[in-house]
Amino acid sequence: MTAEPPAASVLTSLGVDYRVVEYEPVSSLEEAAAQRGISPADIVKTIVVRISDESYVFVLVPGDRAISWPKLRAHLGTKRLSLPDPATAHAVTGYVRGTITPLGSSHVWPVVADASMLGRTVALGSGAPHTHVVVDANALVAALSAAVVDVTDVRSAAD
Repeated sequence: MTAEPPAASVLTSLGVDYRVVEYEPVSSLEEAAAQRGISPADIVKTIVVRISDESYVFVLVPGDRAISWPKLRAHLGTKRLSLPDPATAHAVTGYVRGTITPLGSSHVWPVVADASMLGRTVALGSGAPHTHVVVDANALVAALSAAVVDVTDVRSAAD
C-alpha cells in the first residue's frame, strides 16, 4: 500500500488503536470473511441512509445482519428513510461505495452503531479501495460518539 487510507489518520488523531488490512476483491461476504480469517459478523458495513434531502446518517451494520427499517425509523423518529444512489452517496461522504466510512467523511453525519457489534474487533471500510481498518468496536463507537441501538435483524438468505 502506498498511502495510509483516510480512516487511519482519523483514528490516529482520535487516539484509537487500529491496523490496516489490505485484501483482494471478493464476490461475497462469506468469501471476504474467509479471506481475512474472521467471521462475517466482524465485517462491519457502513450504510449511508437518507433522512431528508439535506440530512443523512451512517449506520454501522455487522456483516451477518441487515438494517431493520422499522427499528431504524423508530430510533430516528421518522416515517421515511431511503438509500441514496451511488453518486449521491459519494457527494455526501466523499467516498465511493465499497470504501465508505464515517472516519474522514467529507460531511460529519450522525452515526448509529448496531448494538450487536459491541465487544468485538471489527473490520471497517477505510476510505480507500481494498483496505479495511481493524479496530475495537467499543473504542470506535466511543470515538465516533455513535448512538448504540438495536437497528438490525439477522440477515436472511435473500439479503
